[in-house]
Amino acid sequence: MREEILRLLEKNSRIDIKEIAILVGKTETEVANEIAQMEKEGIIRGYYTLINWDNTNDERVSALIEVKVTPQRGIGFDKIAERISKFDEVKSVYLMSGGFDFTVILEEKTMKEIAQFVTSKLSTLDEVLNTATHFVLKKYKDYGVTMMEEHKDERMLVTP
Repeated sequence: MREEILRLLEKNSRIDIKEIAILVGKTETEVANEIAQMEKEGIIRGYYTLINWDNTNDERVSALIEVKVTPQRGIGFDKIAERISKFDEVKSVYLMSGGFDFTVILEEKTMKEIAQFVTSKLSTLDEVLNTATHFVLKKYKDYGVTMMEEHKDERMLVTP
């Protein structure tokens, strides 16, 4: 039941408990209790609204920053990730395989603000060896949701 509830909430965090109960074949009380338990256990960490900022008047710039670090003995990457995560500007931090250690995701009003963060906060950390910043030019799909407008066929329908 848990996995079914989680999948439904992941697709639509605003889904009604009554609807979840019908879909998983349980009572509303059972579903509500299960959700409360998963929140208590830290399985459900929050609820997120996906916004297409391109359709608003609020200008935003997203960036993915590759970060190469020197892990500390006995602590590894966790303390560094925790430190990076504490910056208010940081939306996400991921430990990566490959040529760099972390991907840090930011969203700010301007490229200059992102550059300022990288130069004055991120790259000044002792463990950080180097960074590479990549700016998102256009989002086509985000968190499983297509961000592009549906193309409307504006040709006239001709019938015999």
